[in-house]
Amino acid sequence: MTQVGAHKLVLVTQIIPSIAATLNEACGTDPDWLCRKVFEWTDNSDVAGIATWLVDRPVKVLVIVLLALLTRRIVHKAIDGLIDRLMSERSSEEKDAVRAAEASSSMLRREVLSGKLASLRNRTDRARQRAKTLGMLFKSIASAAVGTVTLMMLLGEFDINLGPLLAGAGILGLGIGFGSQSLVRDLLSGIFMLIENQYGVGDWIDVGEADGEVESLGLRTTRLRDKYGTLWHIPNGEIRRVGNMTQSWSKIPMEIDVAYDTDLDLAMETMKTVADGVWDEQLEAATIVEEPVVSGIQNFGADGITIRLSVKTEPGEQWSTARVLRKRLKEAFDEAGIEIPFPQRTVWLRSEADQKAVVKKTGPGFQTGPRSGGGGDDGE
Repeated sequence: MTQVGAHKLVLVTQIIPSIAATLNEACGTDPDWLCRKVFEWTDNSDVAGIATWLVDRPVKVLVIVLLALLTRRIVHKAIDGLIDRLMSERSSEEKDAVRAAEASSSMLRREVLSGKLASLRNRTDRARQRAKTLGMLFKSIASAAVGTVTLMMLLGEFDINLGPLLAGAGILGLGIGFGSQSLVRDLLSGIFMLIENQYGVGDWIDVGEADGEVESLGLRTTRLRDKYGTLWHIPNGEIRRVGNMTQSWSKIPMEIDVAYDTDLDLAMETMKTVADGVWDEQLEAATIVEEPVVSGIQNFGADGITIRLSVKTEPGEQWSTARVLRKRLKEAFDEAGIEIPFPQRTVWLRSEADQKAVVKKTGPGFQTGPRSGGGGDDGE
């Protein structure tokens, strides 16, 4: 190698690290395409840095914001689809109930039918409002989550150290999580209760320690009014199981005892006639939606024979229907000479004079039992 060639090689080896160092100062250790090209075109680190600030970072910020808005819109559309599916299910249930009510009897009075349909639509409207509220809650949570992630990404683009922020947020979230476990549990339980439509306002439910009519259903608590008028405030997270007695329809398994010497065919025929009569009348507070069924002999008891009658009613009308049936069954049994067995007892009545005579007879010196032979042992 000649002396001139060696000199050129030395210059190249010195210039390349210098150029690389200047490029790193202008565009960082991992320069992007725009900064590199501007630096190559202008050979000026200041121009390359300004170009990055004016073109590259705003483009990235714009792309992040657009992606965030797109993600938020997609999530909101998914939530709307979920709410629409819930509403379609409720609407189909309402239509089925309306058709069942209209076809339950040709003798159904117009005012009774209109009242029941109005009550049904009112319950459906309340369910629709709850679903909309739930959708708004989900949308707010989704918007907050997307906004938080977007803010973190934007701060990262401006070379802001997110480590202390994330550490502080993690510690704060940990403290809040430990302090509000029951609150979070109540909220999650309330959300799933609304999604699954376990019960609604106006339903009569049994939650274990209390049972009653639902007066309000919130995300945190449920309020019940029991049969004594007591208002129960129950956190949703403490409700482990729910028995809904007034959802879609209700049923009465009535078991009537008759004496052992009763004509069972006559008894079952009488029960069927009475139940069919209530079914045909379609009373406002005692609406039977299907033909009553006398299942037959249910049990041989100590006092009589048990016959079961099954009746399907409108939601929440099983108690009033049962009261009407019991009254009419008792009247029909009396007319047919059918005995309803019941335990009996004999009661002895004494007057004041009889009581004094008994006291005199059992007084001192009067002995009613045989005298035992021999002397008593007084002990030692």
